[in-house]
Amino acid sequence: MGLQRSGSRASTEAMVSLFDEGPFAPCPAPFNLAAHVLAAGQKTLEKDALVLLSRNGSKSWSFAELTHAVLNAAQGLLDVGLRPDDILVMRLGNTVEFPIVFLAALAAGMVPVPTSPALTTAETKTIFETVSPAAVVRDPALACAYHPNTVTIDMLTSHGRKSMAEFQMGDPDRLGYIVFTSGTSSTPRAVAHAHRAIWARQMMFDHWYALRGDDRLMHAGAFNWTYTLGTGLLDPWTKGATALIPAPDTGPEMLPGLMAVHKATIFAAAPGVYRQMLARAPKIEAPSLRHGLSAGEPLARSTRAQWTAATRTDIYEAFGMSECSTFVSQSPLRDAEPETMGRPQPGRRVALVKNGKPVPRGETGTVAVSRNDPGLMLGYYGAPEATAQKMEGSWFLTGDLAVMDKSGAFIYQGRNDDMINAGGIRVSPLEIERVLIGCEGIEAIAVTEVEIKADTRVIAAFYTGPAPLDESTLHAYVEDKLARYKHPRLYIHKPALPFSANGKIQRRKLQAGFERLS
Repeated sequence: MGLQRSGSRASTEAMVSLFDEGPFAPCPAPFNLAAHVLAAGQKTLEKDALVLLSRNGSKSWSFAELTHAVLNAAQGLLDVGLRPDDILVMRLGNTVEFPIVFLAALAAGMVPVPTSPALTTAETKTIFETVSPAAVVRDPALACAYHPNTVTIDMLTSHGRKSMAEFQMGDPDRLGYIVFTSGTSSTPRAVAHAHRAIWARQMMFDHWYALRGDDRLMHAGAFNWTYTLGTGLLDPWTKGATALIPAPDTGPEMLPGLMAVHKATIFAAAPGVYRQMLARAPKIEAPSLRHGLSAGEPLARSTRAQWTAATRTDIYEAFGMSECSTFVSQSPLRDAEPETMGRPQPGRRVALVKNGKPVPRGETGTVAVSRNDPGLMLGYYGAPEATAQKMEGSWFLTGDLAVMDKSGAFIYQGRNDDMINAGGIRVSPLEIERVLIGCEGIEAIAVTEVEIKADTRVIAAFYTGPAPLDESTLHAYVEDKLARYKHPRLYIHKPALPFSANGKIQRRKLQAGFERLS
């Protein structure tokens, strides 16, 4: 698995926040992302590749049907005049056509650009200006800027087509697909990935999922969310496993029943879905379930405990980003490490750096991935300067902060731009949140910095619960749990906290709302 190194080097690396057990096996060439995803299923063509779960029953697609749908749609793209290397923006809803068109474009050598259905017309116009697509495939119900070459699903799904497209094989380092990320700038960045990105995802199979070919992986997200696309669909298919996806009208209260009926072995969701589901179902009977997966934001200790009590299984978290997917994770192969992000996956070279060098263990550094990681993006499309800003020496900087403990596990400290300046000392809001979530009467918590008057900022804790709590009780609760400079000055009860569509807390909305009222 790893490369053998000299004792002096190993001794040196044990003192700093660096993980390097040797590189992952190189991607074969020629290569095609879609061909790789569908290859395992060719050995079990009649097996269910996808099952769409609904209160009115279910609908399934075998690997034979999935492969036919992908290559049929790929030929449809060629029939409407598109060619390899053309960029295709996807404006599709939460339907099975989303992953089919994504794989079809890749199979034909085109470059799909999946987009969120929630985007406005103006936002899609910005995307068109950024990537200059040859065409857009769209659902007429979704907002979309004008494009002279619009393709509909009906144009791609002909049942009378006499020939199917063939997989366009090529250099694994060539441009494969583009996804947009909010990043830290006001303008979304176009993250360009190579075909080889799917090859690198195999590092997650053992070291996050414990994924097997006989698994039935149920993902609670929408088809058109990249977390669902990768973890819920492409990865199970790559392994020859079955993907279970709830229909769009499925509420959290229905998930435990579907999990049991359809014999899900792995369940994946964002932390917010776990919270909503467990609030309605304190006991979940799912005999086939081995464990849950969580990503998107840190999982609250209380949510994990509730899940374990409800299912008698554990949840394993992973950390990643649009630029490199997930590369640090907890794993069923190790003892549970609920207080940490987990460890870098074998095959990765990951460090916590400052000024381009790994920091000593126990110190806070920026999570950084080797620029040679096979899962790392090619760069921000059309933005070489923005790409260069994320690079430092041999590292790609994520902008997230962590500490590596003596065992090699990472302890998340928040984003660079989430950090709070408390009397000149940088404090992670997550550290304060982890303490306060244990206080009786608090259901959800978000800590940030707010301005109470010009040039005066204090730590504020926004929380939800049945009723406002007495502030003296809250001050007393943190008294022996946090250093004085970490104590919130303000406690603000809210009916709800703002979360993004991906389940991440929006601290800036809390700041802006407070400061408008001040």
